[in-house]
Amino acid sequence: MSFKMKLLTGNSNKTLSLKISKFLKNKLVNSSIKKFSDGEIYIEIHENIRGNSIFIIQSISSPANDNLMELLLCIDALKRSSAKNITAVIPYFGYARQDRKVVPRTSISAKMVSNLITKAGADRVVTLDLHSGQIQGFFDIPVDNLFATPIFARHIKKKIKSNNLICVAPDVGGTARARALGKMLNVGLAIVDKRRPAPGKSQVMNVIGDVNNKTCIIVDDIIDSGGTIVNAAKILKEKGAKDVHVYVSHGVLSGSAVDKIKNSKIKNLVITDTIDNSKKVQKAKNIEILSISNLVGEAIKRISNSTSVSDLFN
Repeated sequence: MSFKMKLLTGNSNKTLSLKISKFLKNKLVNSSIKKFSDGEIYIEIHENIRGNSIFIIQSISSPANDNLMELLLCIDALKRSSAKNITAVIPYFGYARQDRKVVPRTSISAKMVSNLITKAGADRVVTLDLHSGQIQGFFDIPVDNLFATPIFARHIKKKIKSNNLICVAPDVGGTARARALGKMLNVGLAIVDKRRPAPGKSQVMNVIGDVNNKTCIIVDDIIDSGGTIVNAAKILKEKGAKDVHVYVSHGVLSGSAVDKIKNSKIKNLVITDTIDNSKKVQKAKNIEILSISNLVGEAIKRISNSTSVSDLFN
């Protein structure tokens, strides 16, 4: 008996789901996700999925709680519909920043969300650029953490015409990510030393490395309020950087982030479409969106065919 692979989408990022569906030449499962007047979410699947391998595509982006609940209810509905196995494809894994106790008496939310997804009935998780790699260990099921770095490297080689590039980590925690991109581009590394006086606020202190007269490539996993990246770009320019380009996997872009970036020293910000920002950034000339649909689609194809996902990055 052969088992069929099917795709189901939540409401968080239907545009990305449709692109993945087109890449795989596989229609999305006919379903409906509605809300009752009190805010309760209702899931109904309108076709037979018994014995099929199902990939549910849903980012845990704003509104994070609603989108997380949608994901959990979709997994439960698929489980109760006798799906053979269920893979949660989570392009943006919300709550990932709360991955440890930095002060007493706080929740490790990333661990709790991991437990919820597993207990709901997911057999596997596919995500992109987790904020912390150790979150993979919070799950008792396989986790494929994909990377946008190769997509960024191709874009940089194609679009940025400079022989004096340097990759920059916006803080010490992002050093490994910046080093990985730098290795692909065969360029050096600099680090912005940052002090954060309060959540959501950052104060840049110093730059480790020589950025004078160089085209700086800042790389990070998340841009939220934009304060960290904008301040980093400002100090890089003060230190003599020629231009500052920024590459970020997940564009949360909360509050006035887009306006901050429009009026900043950043020449160009490139984000992926793990979060649907098409309307939010349409008037910002220095913000560009790259699609990760082919990357995620290829990963889904390989999982469905039981072939290597890690070979995508070799």
